[in-house]
Amino acid sequence: MHPKNIHQGQYNLVKLSVVYPELKHFVFTNEYGTESIDFSKPKAVKTLNTALLKLHHDISYWEFSDSNLCPPIPSRADYLYYLNDLLAESEFKDKKITLLDIGTGATCIYSLLGNSLFNWEFVASDISEKSLANAQEILDKNSLTNAISLRKQNRKKLILEGVILENDYFFASMCNPPFYRSKEEAEKTAKRKLRNLGLDKSTRNFAGKSNELWYKGGEVAFLKNYIKESVLFQKQVYWFTSLISKSENLPAIYTALKQVKPKEVKTIEMKQGNKITRFVAWRF
Repeated sequence: MHPKNIHQGQYNLVKLSVVYPELKHFVFTNEYGTESIDFSKPKAVKTLNTALLKLHHDISYWEFSDSNLCPPIPSRADYLYYLNDLLAESEFKDKKITLLDIGTGATCIYSLLGNSLFNWEFVASDISEKSLANAQEILDKNSLTNAISLRKQNRKKLILEGVILENDYFFASMCNPPFYRSKEEAEKTAKRKLRNLGLDKSTRNFAGKSNELWYKGGEVAFLKNYIKESVLFQKQVYWFTSLISKSENLPAIYTALKQVKPKEVKTIEMKQGNKITRFVAWRF
């Protein structure tokens, strides 16, 4: 993880259970004599991440449907830490930073973490009225409506148009795009994960609404649309960024970027244990 990520190392389940007692129901001592939780159980994972938000980020209310994706807090924070490094390189010192959070979802997680860690302000968008309503409740109950505002994207094929308004300026946009091409692909992948975990296929160990998990054409198609639209808003966003789930998608993304001729393109790798993720950033 990023060296400054406050979620480095093992979870302090004792402290987490104190601030969020519900977590105690999921803590057990494993075969190595270490306290842990069962990460194959969605409820346990959701409870752990809720406790992390409460202990480290002073988020007292974070409720959402079990059918929505539950974001892992440490890796979500990593994107923000590396994005902060990128902004620091751009010499935005002493300026009030406002970011655009594309596809914020029901959990509003990137906006919550970015505000907590760096005091950034956010405009957060989504195409789902239900997700935005849930996100608004989270903001209301944590008194964050002055720092984070929500906007609905009314056209499913658009990403930036209709969300960025005439007088807006964002130091960066950020996005965790849907990475499956269809519901069938998402379900097939989920079944393979269950099989690898030795669980029954009827067990649900993942969640996610259609707009969270899949997009026609998959991640590459989404990014191509995002890149194409970024040209229209090059004077209103300094850095456009997005997570890229698979390294094999990078060549197609680079090709799409070459076509719009940005001034600068960066690929920033992030390591979380044995897993390597990355985000691509470009500016005009």
